[in-house]
Amino acid sequence: MSFTSISELINLALNENLPVAEVIIRNESEALGTKREALLEEMQDRINIMRSSMEKGLKEAQYSPSGLTDAKAYNYEKWRIKNDDSIYAKVIARALAVAEVNACMGRIVAAPTAGSCGILPAVLLTYADEYGLEERLVESFFTAGAIGVIIAKNASISGAEGGCQAECGSASAMAAAGLVELEKLSPKLIDTAVSLSLQNVLGLVCDPVAGLVEVPCVTRNVLCSVNALSCFSMVKAGLKTPIPADETVKAMKQVGDSLPETLKETAKGGIASTSAAKKIACEIFAKKA
Repeated sequence: MSFTSISELINLALNENLPVAEVIIRNESEALGTKREALLEEMQDRINIMRSSMEKGLKEAQYSPSGLTDAKAYNYEKWRIKNDDSIYAKVIARALAVAEVNACMGRIVAAPTAGSCGILPAVLLTYADEYGLEERLVESFFTAGAIGVIIAKNASISGAEGGCQAECGSASAMAAAGLVELEKLSPKLIDTAVSLSLQNVLGLVCDPVAGLVEVPCVTRNVLCSVNALSCFSMVKAGLKTPIPADETVKAMKQVGDSLPETLKETAKGGIASTSAAKKIACEIFAKKA
């Protein structure tokens, strides 16, 4: 993708009076020499995989060999059906579902990473289902993907490089941007949605217990899914932030570079360094020995 900043992408869409998704699709078509229809079909295939993993996690109890993934999605969904029909509860269940399928070695789509795979499907698929916007899903994912690419270029989407803010945080920003596209709102609002989403999780560390993408990774997918939905709601209400998205991305890189090695996927700090986590790690490694 030729765009180097979020502002550049938004301004191009505004100048050409096009949705951001159309700018991205056109750019990809020209760069790859691929017809528009083929790109849309390929994206739809990815969405179908996301939906399948989401449904699998909701309908089938997921248990990982470590025991750290223990059917949270399945059990929460059973509770939700009886007690809470809100979109937030649905997003929570679906974020858990995809993240648990990943933890149990199921088929998922890294969005942008495997550790953050539950966020985009939970937010965009749930919102589209809730408000009858399925016909806009493909476009929303193109916009979300573009934001992810720009963040990767200017900061990082790797927990080992920038902490969980780079993984789940980036996915949260991507999801918020995708919601703006889904609702066919002004491209200008993408900037605010991305900036707010990243600001809320700036400094989020990567501290997986026993080095496995399970605790606290699975529930952090929930946190960042709800963050995306909340930030989008604020954007729709007209709330703003004085910090542009590109500057927030730059700040995220600065914070990520400042994080110590112990908080970058090494399982040496944060939650992974607690007594309980160390005991769990010892038990897991003892079983493998």
